[in-house]
Amino acid sequence: MLNMVFLTNSWLSSFNKPGLCITVAVLLHYFLLAAFTWMCLESVHFYLVLVKVFNVYVPKYILKCCIAGWGIPAIVVTIVLIINKDFYGNGSHSEGNPFSNFCWIQKNIVFYMSVVAYVFLIFLTNTAMFITVLLQSHSVKSRIQRRSRFWKR
Repeated sequence: MLNMVFLTNSWLSSFNKPGLCITVAVLLHYFLLAAFTWMCLESVHFYLVLVKVFNVYVPKYILKCCIAGWGIPAIVVTIVLIINKDFYGNGSHSEGNPFSNFCWIQKNIVFYMSVVAYVFLIFLTNTAMFITVLLQSHSVKSRIQRRSRFWKR
């Protein structure tokens, strides 16, 4: 959906309908955050599978992932809409090209807080999960090598 909204964005913004542009910008923002949230959930899943391995039963795991994956971005977008729906709009970059218009977040501070900070937090989480999984796999590998040397003796 992110790709579909992104690819149709400049075409839809060319209709010069403020309500349509706000809707497209909200959808683009939501699906962008949802894509990154699902990427974060995937790293948490890898952590559970590769590090915790045993006794990791989470009741209604898929339901909880779906609530987080679709709900957290909805909360962020809803907060932006509650504060001011006019944060979303049509940003024209060039008057000569009608397809240079793009429906997106208009205020830099809102963009930095609701997109850049969000992606940065997900990046930190993914990095922490990656390092933890690497350390765990290295630990398992070295344990196996020590055991094989012991049995060879």
